[in-house]
Amino acid sequence: MVIENENWQHVGETDNMDVEDILRFDHKDKTYCIYKLEDGFYATDGVCTHEAVHLEDGIVVDGEIECPMHQGIFNIKSGEAISPPACKDLKTYPIKVENDKVYIKIS
Repeated sequence: MVIENENWQHVGETDNMDVEDILRFDHKDKTYCIYKLEDGFYATDGVCTHEAVHLEDGIVVDGEIECPMHQGIFNIKSGEAISPPACKDLKTYPIKVENDKVYIKIS
């Protein structure tokens, strides 16, 4: 059972996402992206560190997200900026799946 005081937020259902899909999740004043990869679900900040572009319209290939504006590339699992012009890593967040529901932990 998800405990509210641990800051777990429900973001969606597992059956609504296919592999390499991106789900945008806005909470308070912040945007997150939830990704479904071959081996599970992952979450990062939802805005590119280069020019504050939303990553939800980016392309996911082989565990990487490419920013839709200037094609900076980040590793989804680690958040590492791996291709310019992205030079600052994305923050990553824990994900939990319970009863086909996907949760992100934000503090």
